[in-house]
Amino acid sequence: MASKAITVGVGIPMIVVGALMAWLWAPMEGDLQNQVELIGSTIGILGIVFFISGLFYTKEPVMH
Repeated sequence: MASKAITVGVGIPMIVVGALMAWLWAPMEGDLQNQVELIGSTIGILGIVFFISGLFYTKEPVMH
């Protein structure tokens, strides 16, 4: 049972913000382009981690 709150509320917005930072904002920066790309990519990667963890999250313990 996936958690929509984590997947849709946290994961997808972080992926979108990270992609926008890395692809749109970073080329406009002259001196700080590498740092903005790094931060945008890191936010995007963390968004993917939250998205995947939201897919596997369950409130009830999994019995083996």
